[in-house]
Amino acid sequence: MNPKLFLVLFTLFIFQWSQTQNSIHAKLIDSTTQKPIAFATIELNKKSGVISNDNGVFQIYLNKKTRANDSLFINCLGYETKRVAVEKFTDSIIVLSQKSIELDEVLVSNKAYTVEEIIEKTQENLATNYDFEYTKSRLFYRQSDHNNMIKNIIAINKSTIPEINQKFVDSVLDIMPKNSGNYTELLGDLYLKPIAENALKLDIIKASNLYDKNNEISFEDLEEKFNTIFKKHIKRDSYFKIKSGIFGTKEDIDSSFFGDAQADEDIEKTKAFIDEQKKKENERKQNFLRYRKRAIANLETSSFIFEDSFLNFLEKSNRYRFELLDYQFLNGEFVYKITFTPKRKEGFKGVLYINTDDFAIVRVDYENVKNLKNFRLLGISYSEYLKKGTFIYAKNNAAKYALKYAEVENGNKFGIKRPLKIIEKNKHVKGRRKQNEISTHIHFIVSNTTKKELVVFENESITETAFNNITEKAKVKPTYLPKYDPEFWKGYNVMEPNQAIKDFKSIE
Repeated sequence: MNPKLFLVLFTLFIFQWSQTQNSIHAKLIDSTTQKPIAFATIELNKKSGVISNDNGVFQIYLNKKTRANDSLFINCLGYETKRVAVEKFTDSIIVLSQKSIELDEVLVSNKAYTVEEIIEKTQENLATNYDFEYTKSRLFYRQSDHNNMIKNIIAINKSTIPEINQKFVDSVLDIMPKNSGNYTELLGDLYLKPIAENALKLDIIKASNLYDKNNEISFEDLEEKFNTIFKKHIKRDSYFKIKSGIFGTKEDIDSSFFGDAQADEDIEKTKAFIDEQKKKENERKQNFLRYRKRAIANLETSSFIFEDSFLNFLEKSNRYRFELLDYQFLNGEFVYKITFTPKRKEGFKGVLYINTDDFAIVRVDYENVKNLKNFRLLGISYSEYLKKGTFIYAKNNAAKYALKYAEVENGNKFGIKRPLKIIEKNKHVKGRRKQNEISTHIHFIVSNTTKKELVVFENESITETAFNNITEKAKVKPTYLPKYDPEFWKGYNVMEPNQAIKDFKSIE
């Protein structure tokens, strides 16, 4: 072979190989059951890393030229720590073996504590085990919202407006979305001191919003249909009287339904359109930053390490029953596996994993034991039936435990079943003020679920001065995605999406 040709081919091979090594994408499975392993920590050289999703899948970007000693370290509760050399990585499946533990092995440096003593020591060491000082975290946040219309019925009993009849109402209900999903993701740096008021700053690097815009278009078309009907039948200066059972409210009708009075105003609005759009763009960025910062803060501070947390099994341990089930292995250390259940059969139950050396809770899985809220009055009902999640902690560079992963899932239902009357009245019309009436009976039931996930890739201590020097800016708005785009987060370490996100796309 021509030496120059060989050199060219060899260079191309090296370049192509280095490109494929820019990231590692794989799935973790159990060696015995072959089931996926969720929430495993995958770190590059024990420094920065990612977490596998609920299907055991992860992707980690290397972002630099690999060296011979670069390795991935994979840790998960109950499994042997696995080291994988980056240069030798070829498989898309990584198998982890369960760690068998002998009780004598655990008790070499620990006395046989009772479960009550373990919980007591965990509470005593809470302040020293966890990091309550200023920190900087590189994090990824995902919120998944799902709405399901279980029942939507509007029965027309009487209507003096011919166009608003049962057939028309049924056609409107048919175009209303029965199921909808909305996924928001962001990557950013969080600066905070957990127990200090207003000590929270978020620098958003990139964000996306995955949803179907067709749902919005449907409602705009619907509004236009109603406006057309109202313009034809409703008189100027009318007002609506809305009655539902024993309740009634008065609503002035929108004057934009009528005539040419709106024309001059529309011209003025057109002139200011560009400025208004710029203002809305800035407001959207500010609102996105404000809302997501609050959501992340609420997620973090709902953990058991805070006094006001709903997970009060430490603060009010006398309200719970604890049972020591087993010992397990995590990050080269042993943990107690302890279940907790409320004595009064209300609140939360779950599993604690507590380090046998320092009595730090490194993981908690929890779920509610019964509905958290139930409300029913005059045909209106509301129930909060689901609240479950997971918190995982790991040590940071200050040798303190800091949040590594959090997941909270909430579910609720809202229903309304009652009569509804809409009466048009007009005091400027001679004779009876009553003009039109629509009498209906409505029955709606809507189910909503929200899942919030937070992954912290890097966590380090910072000084108060460093925190004060950070200037928070609302510079990012979420990029709209009509369907899942695997290229959007390319080059960034994030949590791999689940199958529902990958399959999502707007209806054409």
